[in-house]
Amino acid sequence: MMREQRTYIIAEAGVNHNGSPEIAKELVDAARLCGADAVKFQTFKAENLVTRSAAKADYQKRDATGGASQFEMLKRLELKDGDFRELFDHCRRRGIEFMSSPFDEESADLLDSLGMSTFKVPSGEITNHPLLEHIARKGKPVILSTGMSTLGEVEEALGIFQACGNPCVTLLHCVTEYPAPYGEINLNAMLTLREAFKAAVGYSDHTPGIEIPLAAVSLGARVIEKHFTLDNAMEGPDHKASLNPADFMRMVQAIRNVEQAMGDGIKRPAPCELKNIDIARKSVVAAETIAEGEIISIDKLTVKRPGHGVQPKDMEKLVGLRVNKTIAKDDVLQWHYLA
Repeated sequence: MMREQRTYIIAEAGVNHNGSPEIAKELVDAARLCGADAVKFQTFKAENLVTRSAAKADYQKRDATGGASQFEMLKRLELKDGDFRELFDHCRRRGIEFMSSPFDEESADLLDSLGMSTFKVPSGEITNHPLLEHIARKGKPVILSTGMSTLGEVEEALGIFQACGNPCVTLLHCVTEYPAPYGEINLNAMLTLREAFKAAVGYSDHTPGIEIPLAAVSLGARVIEKHFTLDNAMEGPDHKASLNPADFMRMVQAIRNVEQAMGDGIKRPAPCELKNIDIARKSVVAAETIAEGEIISIDKLTVKRPGHGVQPKDMEKLVGLRVNKTIAKDDVLQWHYLA
C-alpha cells in the first residue's frame, strides 16, 4: 500500500550534550543538517528522578566519568530550565521541531509552557500513571515508547489517555538495552501494537547501525527515533550507542529511499520498465526459412529476443497456420504474416 505520509524521524540527543547547553545547540544544528524532523532531549531534575543510592544500568557503568550512582551521573547531565527555553528558541530558528521527554510533572509543565507541540513519554514511565495522566490532561499529541512493557501495560497506559479525552497517541515499539541485540528486537511486535490498538506505530531503535529502522519503515513505522551524538568517542553513557552525524544522515536518506520504494501496491510495469519490455522478452522466430504458402509445424519455430512479435505463450496457436509471405530464418513472426 502507498504510504500516507513521510516517516517522522527523531534525533534522540537525550543527554548527549553532557550537561552543556552549547553542545546541545550543536546537536540541534547537526540534527537539522542530517534531515531529522525533530531533535529530542530529556528534561529532569536528578532529585526528582532517582534516589541517591540508585544503581546504574550495565551500559551506564561503562561510562566511568559519571560517578558511582545514577544520581551522580544524572546530576552531571542536567540542563537548567533556562537552557531548555534557549534550546526551544534555537530549534525554532533552525527550522527543526524541539522535543524533550519529561520524567516528572514539574518537567512536563516546563515543556508545556515553552509551547512544545508533542510530548514524548520514555519507556521507563509507561507504568507511571500519575505522570501519564498529568501529560494527558494537557491535550497534546503523545508519542509513547513501550520498551520493557507487556501488551497489558500498554493497554493500561492507553486507557489513561483515553479517559482524559486524549486519544492521539503514537506507540513506539522499543527494546530498552544499549546496544539492543538483534535477536531480541521482535520487530513484529510493532505490528501487534498496531493491530491490537488500531493506533499509529513506530520504532525507537537501540541496535547498532541502521538496518532495523529501515526494516521498521518497510513494515509501516510512522515514527523512527534513534540516538544521536556529535562524536561516538565523547565521554557519557549514551554516545557509543548513538549514531554520529554521518551515519544518521545515511539513515535518513535510506529511510526516504525506502518510502519512495513502497509504492501503491498495484502490480504493473513501472514507467522505467516500459522501454525494456521488447528488449528483455522473447518472440517466436523462424528456426528455418518458411516459404510463402507453407503450413507451420512446431519444428520450424523457436524462441528468441526481441519481444515485439508473437509471444512465446502463443506458439502452439501458430501450428497448422499457413504463412502468406516467405519468412527467413531468425525472422520474428508477426500475426499478419499468417493466413
